[in-house]
Amino acid sequence: MSGHSKWATIKHKKGALDAKRGKIFTRLIKEISIAAKHGGGDPDGNPRLRTAILAAKAENMPGDNIKKAIQRGTGELEGVNYEEITFEGYGPGGVAVIVETLTDNRNRTVSEIRHTFSKIGGNLGSTGSVMHMFSKKGVIAIAKTAASEDDLMNIVLEAGGEDLNDEGDNWEITTDPASYESVLNAVKAANIPVENSEVTMVASTYTQLDDVAAKQMMRLLEALEDHDDTQNVYSNFDMTAEQMELAG
Repeated sequence: MSGHSKWATIKHKKGALDAKRGKIFTRLIKEISIAAKHGGGDPDGNPRLRTAILAAKAENMPGDNIKKAIQRGTGELEGVNYEEITFEGYGPGGVAVIVETLTDNRNRTVSEIRHTFSKIGGNLGSTGSVMHMFSKKGVIAIAKTAASEDDLMNIVLEAGGEDLNDEGDNWEITTDPASYESVLNAVKAANIPVENSEVTMVASTYTQLDDVAAKQMMRLLEALEDHDDTQNVYSNFDMTAEQMELAG
């Protein structure tokens, strides 16, 4: 299982806690608003907005919430003016980290994210320092009990997916971001349940850490994820099954 898949699994397990805090909805509403602001309120002509709405529906967000978030983005309703800031840096052992944020107070966010890195054994890097190690991909995880490799490979080939990987208990389809929606729809049309799906940043290589550094790295990732302005955190950190069990 790739480092991306392992961290996604841990986050998925802890998702119920995020939901209680309302954090998932808050992040999705902010993403819908910023997508509508930059690309317009019509999802047919705005791929970023379309992807954000898909993610919101997957979390059972009410349609009215989605509509209002779009209207705040287009200016039809009054809303907060968010700025996108992407941070690049390093965690323990030189692990690459990307943090995407949406904030209404740039100075506060920069200060707090920098403090989080330095407090937990990391440091911020310059723009471009780690971004080259990642590619934006659509990732669709499906339980092995839900579909055969042959069936999924046929869908991948016909719907324009890139690859199908064995990730332990799951199959993982990777796609170009432009093909993500069509591949996801093809999977659903085949009545195959989806464990998890998202457009994310996938690292080209992953870094394994010893137990002490791994524990510190997981603390850093969780602290960054928990920041109110954080939308997404990506890293090329990999972990052993034992380390994953402790984290979960």
